[in-house]
Amino acid sequence: MWSPTVYDKIRNEISADPWYARLPNDGQRFVAWYMRRVLLLDEVATRAALTDGSGDKQIDAIVVEDDDGRRVRVLQGKFVQPGVVDAEPLREVLSAWVRLKDLAQLQLECNGRLAERLEAMRAALEDDYELHFELLTTGALSAAATQDFDNFRATMGEDSELGASLTVVDSNLLTTRLSEAEQRDLPALQADVVLDPERVLVSSESGVRIVLAMLPLKECTKLPGIVDGKLFRRNVRQSLGLTNKVNKALRTTIVKAEKAPYFFFFHNGITALCQGFTLSEDRRKLTVRDLSVVNGCQSLSTIYATSGKVAEHGKGSLLFRLYEIPQRDLADEISVNTNSQSAVKPRDLRSNDKHMLAAKKRYQTAVPDGWFITKRGEKPPADRDPIKCIDAPDYAKAVMSWLAQRPNLASNERRLFDDYYKTIFHGELDAQSMLTLNLWLNEIDKSWGTLALDEAIKAVRGATRFHLLFVVSQLVAQASNQRDKVPLPAATVPALRLAPVVLSHATNCLNQAVHHADGQARAAGRIFSPQNWLKSKSALGDEQLVASTVLTVLKGMTSMPDIKTALDSLVIPADKFAFRWSAD
Repeated sequence: MWSPTVYDKIRNEISADPWYARLPNDGQRFVAWYMRRVLLLDEVATRAALTDGSGDKQIDAIVVEDDDGRRVRVLQGKFVQPGVVDAEPLREVLSAWVRLKDLAQLQLECNGRLAERLEAMRAALEDDYELHFELLTTGALSAAATQDFDNFRATMGEDSELGASLTVVDSNLLTTRLSEAEQRDLPALQADVVLDPERVLVSSESGVRIVLAMLPLKECTKLPGIVDGKLFRRNVRQSLGLTNKVNKALRTTIVKAEKAPYFFFFHNGITALCQGFTLSEDRRKLTVRDLSVVNGCQSLSTIYATSGKVAEHGKGSLLFRLYEIPQRDLADEISVNTNSQSAVKPRDLRSNDKHMLAAKKRYQTAVPDGWFITKRGEKPPADRDPIKCIDAPDYAKAVMSWLAQRPNLASNERRLFDDYYKTIFHGELDAQSMLTLNLWLNEIDKSWGTLALDEAIKAVRGATRFHLLFVVSQLVAQASNQRDKVPLPAATVPALRLAPVVLSHATNCLNQAVHHADGQARAAGRIFSPQNWLKSKSALGDEQLVASTVLTVLKGMTSMPDIKTALDSLVIPADKFAFRWSAD
């Protein structure tokens, strides 16, 4: 019986969605499909990332992922009928990587869309974002191309000037990633694992059968599903490539014959789940049904990528934990709770800090139907009002944008919970102001689809939300003749009741500010990147200037009842202002 291939599925989805008809060719449509369906970008962000066309220099799209991701993805797509793909697309990726070593020259030679994306990429790499190349194809690499892939990946990963990871997202990996994006179950993996009977323990805990074994690294490379990612379908993170700091250290230990024997002592081991397992009588063969690694994706991906060296010296082992878990909910909990081997984020380290807990207590005491979320994965009680539930990162970004008046710094979560932590959480903001900031963000999110934002900044939603918040605070300050101070958020509740109108004016200000900055860059012969502008201090001056101008114009139109009502809502007493919180 015929079953559709991933190529057929993608073509059918593209044909059924009129949005893709706006793009000029199947190549762009395929890359756009991947960004929308797998990376989960919206239509605006997808359009902004595309660079394909004349002068694209073998780069179809560049996605700069801020916040937790801090990753630059360089995408090249080959939408072909199922079959074997030769090494030519890989050589195009390598060529693009070589060109990126001279960004200034490449920007002079490429098309305008790519030049803007390169500028956004430049700033991200200077801020230590990781660089990932992905070759997307609906075919499969030939044997010769696979050999080239291994060589190219090693070359790019080991380069000291522009280290980068390389992934071939072929039809198998496309299927896996799409299933992950859709949160669907993948076909179960079956595996036979060869064990040393002297180094294996079978036991149970709380009714769960357990296997603990010292597994040789060479046996790790034989596990199914590493290449296409199926083995890690329940893992909260997928492979970060060989350029990741932790993975580089792993690789260094694995490839050196004198260090590899001590790998067991340097490594925390891997955790795997299954529906069931059988151990042979001689304890040499473990047969596993529905195998899934929930902690150890980075390790196994790195071990597999260095399998040549592992086979050469044959040394090293790691601790292999296997739990027989039929229950899906328990499996999901184990996946979340065992993932602590990757670098811990500053946010995680602060989750039990006394100042964070004081903010939580202050808010929940004053707002009994609210909740302050301090930990990743924490869920508020069911009886709390969702719009009154504050997540610590959003709170930190809102405080930085409103109280510190620095929305350009709000995208860098690492610095918010490290460099600026004392500024954000040591200041005792009253609970009603904490709530009001969250309500403004809710209004921005609720209105997002209808806000007439310029597409260049609407594509960068994570940053633009907080620039809108900043502009709202500026409109209140300008309307109240308190230009050198910051309004207390709780005092802006009257304006919050007219949020759609206020946000419309804030949108107008932000659009005019970005157009002004674009014009200045063009006049100076510079490439303008909206994403970089949102991260720059110059954006603040542009937005303040426009907010002042817009308020002056609106004050001359108070004969119109709607405008007068909106302006009146923005005016608050002078004693409801404070000086800006320092964050420089």
